[in-house]
Amino acid sequence: MSSPAPLILASGSRYRAELLARLRLNFSQSSPDVDESPRPGEDGATLAQRLALAKAQAVGTRAPQSWVIGSDQVAVCEERLIGKPGTREAAIEQLRWMSGRVVHFLTAVVLLRESSGTVHPALDRTLVRFRALGPEEIERYVDAEPSFDCAGSAKIEGLGISLCEEVQSRDPTALIGLPLIATAQLLRLAGFALP
Repeated sequence: MSSPAPLILASGSRYRAELLARLRLNFSQSSPDVDESPRPGEDGATLAQRLALAKAQAVGTRAPQSWVIGSDQVAVCEERLIGKPGTREAAIEQLRWMSGRVVHFLTAVVLLRESSGTVHPALDRTLVRFRALGPEEIERYVDAEPSFDCAGSAKIEGLGISLCEEVQSRDPTALIGLPLIATAQLLRLAGFALP
C-alpha cells in the first residue's frame, strides 16, 4: 500500500507493534524517552493524551519528515490512576484494589508530522468491570500471566479476561494498547491508503 511518508511507531511495545502490523503498512519502531509520571491534579484522560503526544514529539523531532504514532494508556478506578505495576507485589495490590470495581481504560493515540506541525489526536474509552476476586485467584493469575508492563496488571487479550465480569468498548484493540479504529481513521486523514 502507498503512503505519503515513512511511518514510525513511537513505542518499544511489542503489543502495539503487533496491533499496528494488522493494518499492513510499512513502519519502523523507535522508543521515546518520556517521563510518564502524572502531574499534580492531572486526570486520566489528560495524562494519556499528554503522554501520547509527548511520545510522538520525542520521536518526531528526530524524524521530522515522518509520520509518527504515539500512544499511551491510563487506567482509572474511582478517580485513582493505575499505571504499570512493574512488580509482582504491585500487580497483586492493583488487582485487589480493582476487584469488584469498574475500571476505565483511557487509550490515547496521536499521529504527528513534526515538519508540518500536523497533529491528529484521538481518545478511546473502555470500561471493564472486574469480578470480585479472592486473594488466591489474584496470586494464581499473577503467577500464570505476569502482566507487570500493562496498566491495571491484566492482559485482557489473554488469561486476564477470566478476571472480568463485563467489557464495554467500541474498539477491542484499544484495551491491548493501540485503538486501531481510531488509528486507521487518523492514518486515512494523513493520506495513507487503507481499505
